[in-house]
Amino acid sequence: MKTTFLHHVRSQLALHEFREGSGRPLLILHGLGERTPSTAPSVTEGWAGPVFGLDFTGHGDSTLPAGGGYTCEALMSDADAVIAELGPVTLLGYGLGAYVGLLLFGSRPRDIRGLVIADGTGLDGGGARPTSPTLLYVPQDETRRNTPDPWALLELASDIRPPGYAAEHVRQVAALSGMDKAIAVVSIGRPEWLEAAMESDIVFESNIATAISVFGDA
Repeated sequence: MKTTFLHHVRSQLALHEFREGSGRPLLILHGLGERTPSTAPSVTEGWAGPVFGLDFTGHGDSTLPAGGGYTCEALMSDADAVIAELGPVTLLGYGLGAYVGLLLFGSRPRDIRGLVIADGTGLDGGGARPTSPTLLYVPQDETRRNTPDPWALLELASDIRPPGYAAEHVRQVAALSGMDKAIAVVSIGRPEWLEAAMESDIVFESNIATAISVFGDA
């Protein structure tokens, strides 16, 4: 597996290339607290183009920042930096990566050709509505250098995901992507944000192999 580091704001993002190929890249976005796997998931074997995986900030081989400050929108900008490097991609997102992929698709509907939403850690986030305020705390440890960042685990696990916010990103995709079927839901988990997204005609239920085949022809 070949790894390239992309400079993004104050971070160095680890972009892993599983294999080369001909055509549009498939970009894998991992779950909360995880990292890009060492080998390409077997479900990607039918993808003709190159296959990549991104380590989000605070995860895997990417930069571990000081002091936290994680949001899904910040991770979306990590993936946006990859699009600037690779050009249009298809996204395969697990858990947190699936939600980040939806936000990115709504923000860059002409540069993404399909999103697969799969189960994984961080799919639910902190729920659909605010709860009682909680003071987040991670003990200081000057020797801490390993990922995943405890701040990422705390902050992203409590990230609020209003259904209307997700639905608005889907409407952007429907209006501007030019795709009749743009988002494939293969997950068993159906948090409220995903239920809201599935009300659109551009969202369909599938399995990963079928979805990858559909988007490979898009």
